[in-house]
Amino acid sequence: MKNPLRFALPAALLFVLAMFGQGNGVKAAGGSPEAVSGPYRVLAPIESGNLLLFPVVRANGKFQGETPFITLDEGIRSGEVEVTEAGRARGLVRPRDRVDGPNSIEPFFRHRPELRGDEVNTLVLVNHSKQPLLLLAGEIVTGGKQDRVIAKDRIVPAGGDPVDLSVFCIEPGRWTESSAIFGATAKMPSHGFMVQPTVRERAMAGRDQQQVWDSVHGAIAQMQRSAGVSGRVTTAEMRNFNSFGTTSYAKVMQTSAVSEKVDETAAPVMKAQEQVLAQLRQEHAVGLVVAVRGEIVWADLFASTDLLARYWTKLVRSYAAESLAGSESLTAPAVADAQHFLDVPADGTETSEGEVGVYRCREIKSGATETFVLESLLPGTGYDVHVSKMKLRNAGGRIKTFQIYR
Repeated sequence: MKNPLRFALPAALLFVLAMFGQGNGVKAAGGSPEAVSGPYRVLAPIESGNLLLFPVVRANGKFQGETPFITLDEGIRSGEVEVTEAGRARGLVRPRDRVDGPNSIEPFFRHRPELRGDEVNTLVLVNHSKQPLLLLAGEIVTGGKQDRVIAKDRIVPAGGDPVDLSVFCIEPGRWTESSAIFGATAKMPSHGFMVQPTVRERAMAGRDQQQVWDSVHGAIAQMQRSAGVSGRVTTAEMRNFNSFGTTSYAKVMQTSAVSEKVDETAAPVMKAQEQVLAQLRQEHAVGLVVAVRGEIVWADLFASTDLLARYWTKLVRSYAAESLAGSESLTAPAVADAQHFLDVPADGTETSEGEVGVYRCREIKSGATETFVLESLLPGTGYDVHVSKMKLRNAGGRIKTFQIYR
């Protein structure tokens, strides 16, 4: 990437912290304050390998305090959140519950009889905790008969009935059980990850299992090339064979060759994680705009700095995996480009779905971008918990250009 802000780690970190410290005084290339027309304001970028991560704060200076949510990884590690194949869902019911009691799974199956067996795109989750569970599209659960990826953002109330999860398979070729209960992607939070933006986009916007599989095949093939693993690497061959010996996106990400490559790419951020997160908290940053090889491709925005920090490792490592793809690099985008990406009105076609009194998820298609907004409707909330904005790919698979040219 041709980038004038390429420094060694110590200098880069000092530069980033200094730019953060300017607060409202962040300048554009021309020297004048950035014009902000939307609810968010973009700060100077953090560079990490082929990534530029633009921190985002609220334009009005206000910030959300603590939020009540637990994350999927937190719930799984504590044992308070359980995920399993639909056919095994009865095993998640508390022994003290009556067959037809308020927490019984029988009413769930009466309304969804097709879930009595196991299906590729069906899992069942129970939140036993005393806090609502936040699920993000792109999060992975491993185990069962196939590894799956969460297909959409949602909120699962505390202590509620089992819920049918919308998922896609990211391990084509396996349908034998490795474990009855699904687990998190990594035993240690420092090794956590979610699927990279190209796969996440296919799950969220494409909603097609074959498109998800195709994106997984392509991602694994690119990881194989980038990690220098020998063997056949074409997408077509990846359907039946690869040098990793698995078709699982999660297992490939966990191999030493790929994990080390991802960590190498993310090193300038991850090695200085505590300092960066401390500054993000000080500035009340709530999200990131992501540029890969000079192309702005994604934004993740949260209700609070705390939520951003709790997802930090999974997000950054997913962005780093994305940056392994391709060889062409464009001129690095400026703050103005990232600001424009966020500010362009999402005034296209809008649809929404959700659960009364729990959450609403809005999807806005507008030109070259698509935005997903998860709003909490739980008592004491009533705010947007997570916003994803993505740059859509056209039929040829290339990212549509969305930059300001000067």
